[in-house]
Amino acid sequence: MLRVGGKAGCMACRNLVSTNMGVRFLVPLQKLHPLSRAIHHRYSGNANPQRGPHRTAARYFTSMSRLPMRPPKPPPGSGGRNYQQQRNFWVARLAARLLKLRYLFLGTAVGGGYTAKKTYDEWKDMLPDLSEYNWVIPDFVWELSEQIDFDKLAKALPEMEEISKLLPDLDKIGENFTFLKSLLSSANSARPPPPEPAPSPPPNPSPLQQKRKVKLKYQRMLERLEKENKELRKVVLQKDDKGIHQRKVKKSLIDLYSEVLDILSDYDANYNTQDHLPRVVVVGDQSAGKTSVLEMIAQARIFPRGSGEMMTRSPVKVTLSEGPHHVAIFKDSGREFDLTKEEDLSALRHEIELRMRKSVKEGQTVSSETISLSVKGPGIQRMVLVDLPGVISTVTTGMASDTKETIFSISKAYMQNPNAIILCIQDGSVDAERSIVTDLVSQMDPQGKRTIFVLTKVDLAEKNLASPSRIQQIVEGKLFPMKALGYFAVVTGKGSTGESIESIKDYEEDFFQSSRLLRDGMLKAHQVTTKNLSLAVSDCFWKMVRESVEQQADVFKASRFNLETEWKNNYPRLRELDRNELYEKAKNEILDEVISLSQVTPQHWEAILQKKLWERVSTHVIENIYLPAAQTMDSGTFNTTVDIKLKQWTDKQLPHKALEVAWETLQEEFARFMAEYKGKDQDDIFDKLKEAVKDESIKRHKWNERAMDSLRVIQHNALEDRSITDKPQWDAAIQFMEETLQSRLKDTESVIRDMVGPDWKERWLNWKNRTADQHIRNETKNELDRLLKLHDDHTAYLANDEVTTVRKNLEGRGVEVDPVLIKDTWHQLYRRHFLQKALAHCNLCKRGFYYYQRHFVDSELECNDVVLFWRIQRMLVITANTLRQQLTNNEVRRMEKNVKEVLEDFGEDTEKKTQLITGRRVQLAEDLKKVREIQEKLEAFIEALHKEK
Repeated sequence: MLRVGGKAGCMACRNLVSTNMGVRFLVPLQKLHPLSRAIHHRYSGNANPQRGPHRTAARYFTSMSRLPMRPPKPPPGSGGRNYQQQRNFWVARLAARLLKLRYLFLGTAVGGGYTAKKTYDEWKDMLPDLSEYNWVIPDFVWELSEQIDFDKLAKALPEMEEISKLLPDLDKIGENFTFLKSLLSSANSARPPPPEPAPSPPPNPSPLQQKRKVKLKYQRMLERLEKENKELRKVVLQKDDKGIHQRKVKKSLIDLYSEVLDILSDYDANYNTQDHLPRVVVVGDQSAGKTSVLEMIAQARIFPRGSGEMMTRSPVKVTLSEGPHHVAIFKDSGREFDLTKEEDLSALRHEIELRMRKSVKEGQTVSSETISLSVKGPGIQRMVLVDLPGVISTVTTGMASDTKETIFSISKAYMQNPNAIILCIQDGSVDAERSIVTDLVSQMDPQGKRTIFVLTKVDLAEKNLASPSRIQQIVEGKLFPMKALGYFAVVTGKGSTGESIESIKDYEEDFFQSSRLLRDGMLKAHQVTTKNLSLAVSDCFWKMVRESVEQQADVFKASRFNLETEWKNNYPRLRELDRNELYEKAKNEILDEVISLSQVTPQHWEAILQKKLWERVSTHVIENIYLPAAQTMDSGTFNTTVDIKLKQWTDKQLPHKALEVAWETLQEEFARFMAEYKGKDQDDIFDKLKEAVKDESIKRHKWNERAMDSLRVIQHNALEDRSITDKPQWDAAIQFMEETLQSRLKDTESVIRDMVGPDWKERWLNWKNRTADQHIRNETKNELDRLLKLHDDHTAYLANDEVTTVRKNLEGRGVEVDPVLIKDTWHQLYRRHFLQKALAHCNLCKRGFYYYQRHFVDSELECNDVVLFWRIQRMLVITANTLRQQLTNNEVRRMEKNVKEVLEDFGEDTEKKTQLITGRRVQLAEDLKKVREIQEKLEAFIEALHKEK
């Protein structure tokens, strides 16, 4: 420690003691100004630490305030050392002066703070006391303010830097105000002072008039502030929407809630799980103005309008939320309608009307199908409203007979939800006794705990009613037996469809400001205007949501547990695939089966096509070509007849038959592959879907018509060729002819056996008897067999005298026979006789290739029929090859394309998928998916709701 006057020293050079005006201060060295510390260390360079540094520094700091600013001249004889000391004294005095500047700054800051506080108190005293006008703000606002945790709110507010980006430049505004003030001041100074008015007696207004005047004054002030607040919020939302905060955009609270309601509307409730989530249900008599009230709340003319006719034909769910732009968008559409443009408003109204008419089934007037619409805009209260068709008392011409009952059932279905808020709309321009909706609402909510009553067209009511107190009775709940949570009176325009929302608002405000209902105290200020109505409905809605949403989440949680338990017990080894997932699985299986068609070998295609084509045309070849030609007497006539008939057949029937065979073959192969896949542990739940896809693909598939023309030319050229080049072709033709004739002979004998009945062996062994017709047929057969034995070369037809002879012979044996039966029996017997002779001739022609090759003419060995069958066989081979090429190159790929198109169409048709993929397993998986989705959405909404609190 260093004391002044040389009475103390310093402890480790840490502190200095200086004396000024007789006061001692203990000053740490570290807190001295850097220049002072430099002075101290400058004079601390003495080698003796006990004397030099500390005593010198103390001496200079003690006398620093008493030294003059100009350094004295060095005394004579002191030399350079004395001059150096005087220069150091001058530096020390300068440093002391500079140290005093910080005290000046400190004093200025303290004085400026005091002045700012005094100015704030003066401004605060100038503000009026608004505590007497708390009636302007509803009570629920004060209750809500008491529940707000302002500490949490302060933490949730953005940083000042972010807010400053959104605020205007106050400096520029201040400069503009200063400039404006100077202009006004100069104008006032230049203007001559107005003459003083004559003194008039001061008015003596009544207390009621003073109170009304103050109410109007502050009402205008509040409206102006609300308008400014709305504009500022719009600016903030627009800037936030452009990404100023650079944060991830999240769905709003009301959007999350609306998604839950959309899912629930599509969910078929099982296990007694019902949708009890809150929404605002708008009900009212037809033309009572409920749609207009909803439009005022949404701040846009969004619904189609009509004069006295029913316009709301189905429920419309409108999700209202706040946003930077006033837009509307449908749930199932990506188009945004700009509600500030009349063109988009007109398009929106037209779209709503089209959707309503589309939802109404044929023969009906209204529909229960819900149309979902979202409306966003600055200052819109967040809530979910459902606009229902207006309640009617009489069914008019053009309506379905059950329209009245249908509207009642739709309204009851929405209002029976214990958490639904009923917005009951009553037309104030008509007699209250004519209302139907009030009785309906009283049935659904007898205590009125969730009903808000709205009286519309109050301007007309005030003009038409002789007793305005009747309106007061209505809004106080004394005229109707219906109870309500709140009563409101609104005006929704003058009745013109071209009015804008802003003009309606202005008209409504002007009306209530000048209305005697409000002036005489019949209505309270918070009971009028759609603005107050929307605030009250929104608050009631969110209160109901907070009270019921968690309970509903628990209900769906229990339902999910029940469904999962049922799945584990019934389908433990299967995944939970809903209808869409099952459809995708079936789609892949079907496409794999179609691709398998391309793996069929050419040999397999040609063998199947050749066999099926011959089965299709063999009857025509035998009956219409071979048998008529074989009845001729010489080979020239036989070949001529064959050529003519083959030409006619090729031109008209053969190409069509060939394409039919190819198309059927493709279908059968497709069905065969699908059946094979079904046997490989495939899911039988897809059977109906696969069958429907196959049938629809076949129906859509059309064979290329140009292929028919080319096929006709190929077949015609093949049948014109008669040249058999080698013995194997000859043998193959004989084998083909022999197999064909044997098959026909077998069929003919079977027909004859059915005609005549069992022979004696079958009658004895199997205990069978002939019928009377079979007995007559048998007798006729025996008589005709004798005729054939006598005339082996008989023609294919019986002459009339031969028929008469046979009939008389049978009558002689006691058998009455019809001539038609004789001819029918003869046809089958002659056919068998001819086929037996043709087979015998075929065996002879096995050695006839030598004669055919050398063109020898031998009447006993003319094998023209063998050449005919060779021509037919060759045509079958060439046709099968041509069809196979067309199948593998074009039609299989076209079939694959058709199948894909059918699958895509079925995939977009929800009703079709529901019909084709059915069963308890599918329904259980669908319910599980829906319940899980609902539960997850509810949990996300509840979490966001808690964060907002």
